[in-house]
Amino acid sequence: MKKLLISLTVILSFSVFSQENQLFQDLDVFQLEWAADPQISPDGSQVVYRRMGMSIMEDKKVGNLWIINTDGSNHRKLTSYDGNESGARWSPDGTRIAYRRSTDQGSEIHIYWMESGQTARITQLEKSPGSITWSADGKQLAFTMTVAQKPPVIVSGPKKPKGAKWADAPRITDRMRHEADGSGYIPPGFRHIFVVPALGGTPRQITSGDYNHGSPAWTPNGNYILCSGNRSDDWEYDFRNSEIYKVNVQTGEITPLTERNGPDRSPSVSTDGKTIAYLGYEDKVQTYQLTQIQLMDINGNNKRTLLADFDRSISSIVWSGDNKGIYYQYDDKGRTKIGYTDLNGNMRQIADNLGGATIGRPYGGGSFSVSEKGTIAYNYTRPEHPGDLAIVSRGKFSRITNLNADLLDYRELGQVEEIWWKSSHDQRDVQGWIVKPPQFDPNKKYPLVIENHGGPISNYGERFSPEIQLYAAAGYVVFYPNPRGSTGYGEEFGNLLYHNYPGNDYDDIMSGMDALIEKGYIDTENLFVTGGSAGGIMTAWMIGKSDRFKASAVVKPVMNWYSKTLVADNWYGYYNSRYEGLPWTNMEHYMKFSPISLVGNVECPTMVMVGMEDLRTPTSEAKQLYHALKYRKIETVLVEIPGSYHNISNRPSQLITKVAHIIAWFDKYKG
Repeated sequence: MKKLLISLTVILSFSVFSQENQLFQDLDVFQLEWAADPQISPDGSQVVYRRMGMSIMEDKKVGNLWIINTDGSNHRKLTSYDGNESGARWSPDGTRIAYRRSTDQGSEIHIYWMESGQTARITQLEKSPGSITWSADGKQLAFTMTVAQKPPVIVSGPKKPKGAKWADAPRITDRMRHEADGSGYIPPGFRHIFVVPALGGTPRQITSGDYNHGSPAWTPNGNYILCSGNRSDDWEYDFRNSEIYKVNVQTGEITPLTERNGPDRSPSVSTDGKTIAYLGYEDKVQTYQLTQIQLMDINGNNKRTLLADFDRSISSIVWSGDNKGIYYQYDDKGRTKIGYTDLNGNMRQIADNLGGATIGRPYGGGSFSVSEKGTIAYNYTRPEHPGDLAIVSRGKFSRITNLNADLLDYRELGQVEEIWWKSSHDQRDVQGWIVKPPQFDPNKKYPLVIENHGGPISNYGERFSPEIQLYAAAGYVVFYPNPRGSTGYGEEFGNLLYHNYPGNDYDDIMSGMDALIEKGYIDTENLFVTGGSAGGIMTAWMIGKSDRFKASAVVKPVMNWYSKTLVADNWYGYYNSRYEGLPWTNMEHYMKFSPISLVGNVECPTMVMVGMEDLRTPTSEAKQLYHALKYRKIETVLVEIPGSYHNISNRPSQLITKVAHIIAWFDKYKG
């Protein structure tokens, strides 16, 4: 009888335990799924999207095309292909879908027929295509593709004997931009616009010259394609500038439609063929500038700015089917939203919480599409889940997928709470978020992790983040702030770092930490700080200016603006707009804002982490901090992630190992 009671007790205990949700765990990262690039059919009845996930065996992100009715029914995979598919775009009549299919040999354009369910490859290209766009009559597709060029040759070496194993020939470049983080060396070539019959055939290049072109958009009559680019003689040094061009599809004649100093891009033609909408601004040469909706007549005349007084940067535009207005996307106080404006500037918000198409930290992103009658499909996120599909029709919102119900319904996540405070520098209002550990007890004291965002011209917000949730599951309160320089708060706020970075954003963050401590549940003896990229810069800056932190993790930082500006893949983008002059003409200014100048003050144990293939904040930057701390006998370790570029957690295992190392480092010093 006693054994029976014991057995019943064990069974009941296990039953109660099994009903409790588990904490979010590192291997759960491989189970996450999210919706990307939702494309609604012209009649508004269906959405095709890229369903993203993680392969635990191949340790990478994978994506296939899925389709679903806008009422949430008939959710299914579009094709039987198991490899990567992307870039789906509906034909104007809704009978076909053009998309890219990727193999080991590269990407090709395929067509899927809705009626038959059949698919066919219609191209055989030398390089991978991008920006697939249908002509209004559905007979042609435009796309972008790089046309290779031969590298400059300085010397021709002797001919090696047959079978000899000589060293590889040197790699020679004469270009200002010759490498890119994430892809490495950029082979010489230029991006051009091509057209190809939608039933297949020979692609035809319609732009020419040693210039790059992008964002193709057809005019309704099919005679012209609009694109963006910079075809000036000094384009390589005039890298912030771009114009809108009109290209004759038959003759290749190229006519510039804009000419101001600044980036004009993303042209879109109204369906009546009368008006061009595009994005851009007049370049004032500063750290942050608002991208605005621009309008002009089809011939380039009558240029004007729409929503000139709207103090938010706009990232994408779509004409309404009746040509009476434009839908647009923007960030506002930690959320990404969709708005609508008529051509007189009367605006309204249409949808909220767009995003969840990137997995890692709580950054923005995401996209939307609009049917002919104004039904909107977009990827919708909240702190509780990555991007799912949502529909807005006649003002009514509906979420039509729940891709992670099988996982996240059985996980207890840390609760996300918004917080506002006053900066000690100028009493400016600053926003951030608190994530509390699961099963949070307000009567207890918890260690704190500050997670600084990158950019710095970027923002965190109310979005799902597996990295943040893993910190919370480890028992830490997480605080992620949007200090000055963050986007979504207006141009003046974003530009406060002009010639002053890092600067008073430090005061914003420290004031936020103090405001959080006043809530009473933070253990002030266990304060930790981390962040990557610009967040790594700020972390290094904070431990150089304050002794309040028990330990830190500085991830992919810039320690020395002099070396960064001359070594990184985007080296040319910093002088003047970020710092005054050039490094060798204003060394004192560059060093003033370099965290290496404060390294003599650092006392807290510091982990330094960087991807070994990082070209944006090269490994030499991280090593400057590590070597300086090592020389000073400050407790430090250098964590180098093999095969990782600047997006240090691009692969699922890299995300897991990044967070695991930081937690282990903080746990080591936690009192």
